[in-house]
Amino acid sequence: MPDVLLFDIDGTLVDSTYHHAMCWHRAFTRHGHDLTVNRLHRLIGMGGDRLVAAAAGDEVEESEGDALRDAWAEEYAEVADRVRPVPGAADAVRRLVDEGYVVALASSGERRFAEKAVDDLGLADVVTELTTSSDAEESKPDPELVETTWTRVREDHGGERALLVGDTPYDVESAHRAGIPCIAVLTGGFGEGELAGADAVVEDVSDLTVDLVEKVLSAAG
Repeated sequence: MPDVLLFDIDGTLVDSTYHHAMCWHRAFTRHGHDLTVNRLHRLIGMGGDRLVAAAAGDEVEESEGDALRDAWAEEYAEVADRVRPVPGAADAVRRLVDEGYVVALASSGERRFAEKAVDDLGLADVVTELTTSSDAEESKPDPELVETTWTRVREDHGGERALLVGDTPYDVESAHRAGIPCIAVLTGGFGEGELAGADAVVEDVSDLTVDLVEKVLSAAG
């Protein structure tokens, strides 16, 4: 059976992390909250359902959570056309597919933005499954989204082993809680120290080789 590679999207396959941080900053500013972009950047990668409380507290989540998420979505829709794929990411994914791996995508973001990213990458023909925030009640770092993606791929394509490729500590935690290894990339702006829990850390998706993937999968058992 083929091994399965689950990819995060934002910061991993498309260079959108700082766009998201700035859009969250604008959303909070619109609602009168003074937060630093650095603070928000460190929260990118968890779902919007968690980010508001993590950034501004439970009271703000209760009173303004939905309005803040709506404001973020409006802001991001304005800049989505400026987001570009990480250089070499699409070619790297295709190379791994050619080597026999099954590829699926697991993103905590909104489906419309995830689908646009897939179109921009030109990978719709090789992606076997795409899950987003609408496919799980709990977002990363909860393992539900990763588990859901992995289960769907197994049901449709089989597969005995899987790993997640992501760019944030939330990807690493969600993968390990789901019982699979994680290879982290640095393109999301998190440093190696912040990603130290990953099974391997590489510069970007272009550095994913069959030897590395096999080493990580084998070590995970």
